[in-house]
Amino acid sequence: MISVAQALDHIFDLVPTIDCETVELASSSGRVLAETVEAARDQPPYATSAMDGYAVLENDVRPGSVLNVIGESAAGRPFQGCAGPGAAIRIFTGARVPEGAERVVIQEDVTAAGGTITVRDGIDSNRYIRPAGGDYGAGSRVPAPRVLRPSTLSLIASMNVGKVSVYRKPDIAIIPTGDELSMPGDPDSDQKIIASSGLGIAAILESAGATPRIMPIARDRADSIEAGFHLASDADMIVTVGGASEGDHDLVRPVAERMGLRLFFYKLAMRPGKPLMAGVFHEKPVIGLPGNPVSALVCSYVILVPAVRAMLGLGRSALPRKRAPLAERIPSNGPREHYMRAVFQGPDNEISLRIFNRQDSSLMSVLDQADALVVRPPGDPERKEGELVEYCELGAW
Repeated sequence: MISVAQALDHIFDLVPTIDCETVELASSSGRVLAETVEAARDQPPYATSAMDGYAVLENDVRPGSVLNVIGESAAGRPFQGCAGPGAAIRIFTGARVPEGAERVVIQEDVTAAGGTITVRDGIDSNRYIRPAGGDYGAGSRVPAPRVLRPSTLSLIASMNVGKVSVYRKPDIAIIPTGDELSMPGDPDSDQKIIASSGLGIAAILESAGATPRIMPIARDRADSIEAGFHLASDADMIVTVGGASEGDHDLVRPVAERMGLRLFFYKLAMRPGKPLMAGVFHEKPVIGLPGNPVSALVCSYVILVPAVRAMLGLGRSALPRKRAPLAERIPSNGPREHYMRAVFQGPDNEISLRIFNRQDSSLMSVLDQADALVVRPPGDPERKEGELVEYCELGAW
């Protein structure tokens, strides 16, 4: 058996960085930027008003000063003249500051009557002008790679960029295996086990930035498994579920090896998830997940998500870990790295982790309630209430 860290190193070596494509910025949310974007102009491109008020010269801003209103500057309709002594230009938030104006007196600090304004007592010293390039200047960059969040999309759009280069979403084929399985919704499934893991795995992969596709169930026969691999051969990665252990009916590994699979490792010092394999099948990475549903989903979080992120150019790194205190004592850990289902307790700024008593790898109801996976190193000693432990927050990547 190898450690989770060693397994990830092998998998990072297996998976290729995916190719790129150019897409409309409007359809790029959640994608990974592949090429740095550079601004060709300042933002804002000209000085603008931060408030509704009057654009004036600095020397005219004295309590009791009476100024003549000579025009108006609104967003998209700038004043065409220049500011001068004794003059004021009505201006609105976001509008272009007229040439020569040195500050904006907010409307609350003046009294307007007819075509004049009178500056009141007690005005503040704020100029209320946003300078040209105050947000960023021409040549500023949005570096790649990075996930395109809503704020990043708005930033790039403000640079007047309509298309971006992004990494193509990896196409990942998921092959459920086993004679005992039937697909969800099958009316003749009374004597079968529902192939539930595939949907959860697909959802995890999709949230990580991939395009998953669930293939037909491969039965516990060599010809059926071969057919499954042939159907999935055009994918960027093949993920099998079940059939990779050492029982008489666990045929995925031997059949795949006969077809040309080059195995990199088999078995992890991980709980749940010991019977996990990885290799290359005709230049395509293959990851064989355990059949138990919790094992399959936990391995998807711990192994598949980092693999997808590496394919998308986001680097070679395990899931991020945080630390929080335990709500209750827990006994010492065994020889494998244990990913224990847990829930958060307490307010956001004082959370603690309560680990479920039942950690069997068949209990999907427990995983569904979990907020996090507490990571116990091999041989970790008993931990007392209040001790800090590491955890991975589910869905936080």
